[in-house]
Amino acid sequence: MGPSWGQHPGHWGFPALTEPSASPAGSLGIFEVRRDASGCSMLAPLQTGAARFSSYLLSRARKVLGSHLFSPCGVPEFCSISTRKLAAHGFGASMAAMVPFPPQRYHYFLVLDFEATCDKPQIHPQEIIEFPILKLNGRTMEIESTFHMYVQPVVHPQLTPFCTELTGIIQAMVDGQPSLQQVLERVDEWMAKEGLLDPNVKSIFVTCGDWDLKVMLPGQCQYLGLPVADYFKQWINLKKAYSFAMGCWPKNGLLDMNKGLSLQHIGRPHSGIDDCKNIANIMKTLAYQGFIFKQTSKPF
Repeated sequence: MGPSWGQHPGHWGFPALTEPSASPAGSLGIFEVRRDASGCSMLAPLQTGAARFSSYLLSRARKVLGSHLFSPCGVPEFCSISTRKLAAHGFGASMAAMVPFPPQRYHYFLVLDFEATCDKPQIHPQEIIEFPILKLNGRTMEIESTFHMYVQPVVHPQLTPFCTELTGIIQAMVDGQPSLQQVLERVDEWMAKEGLLDPNVKSIFVTCGDWDLKVMLPGQCQYLGLPVADYFKQWINLKKAYSFAMGCWPKNGLLDMNKGLSLQHIGRPHSGIDDCKNIANIMKTLAYQGFIFKQTSKPF
């Protein structure tokens, strides 16, 4: 499925694109690509409401795009190249601070990324050893609260060298930590404290793939005889959301998504809390492009 061009008319985020067929002009966030009388392309700011752009930033954007302004506009390829060029030169933050983006379907996104015991060949059962959640405001796409705990594995209490090298988690970080059952109880307490259990508050978990909530958590809970809370049974797979927005599948997960959006990777790969920060950053960027996140998991 390709990018959702023009999903949200009347809103400007960076670098939201209008539908090519809707107009002879393309749109780059609060920039508009117009054709002059000779048929050449030109870059102009959208002069609507609060979305007035300074001549300084407009001049900078024209310099960044350069020859692309004389390419055929109003097609996805042109818009994609142009927005990537603008993002790479730091325009994302400038525009995001000035313009709104379409409202999301959820009040909060709960970004989650487990790390678990592992080895080569793989050990069974795997056990969660890092349990981070970021509470992301669906209106601002900013992080409002963090839950982060390490978990004591019980079946394979000794971490393997492979696991430590991959995740950066050393034995001392899990020794003496709460069990998964205790951590799940604390997650529930945190959810209640943050108002996330209020039936009038819509929230949903977000993961990089389906493994965390489709395989890892229910599998370990089944092994230990623990119930799985209903709020863990619906989620958004960021890989699917990214593919809907960008028209390509991120084979290498967060690394490909950051690269595709010209974002710097935060922290170290396979650190649960750092992976959550990267997921949140990717979501914020897609939201400012006008993408609306929807549940991707199927009902249990």
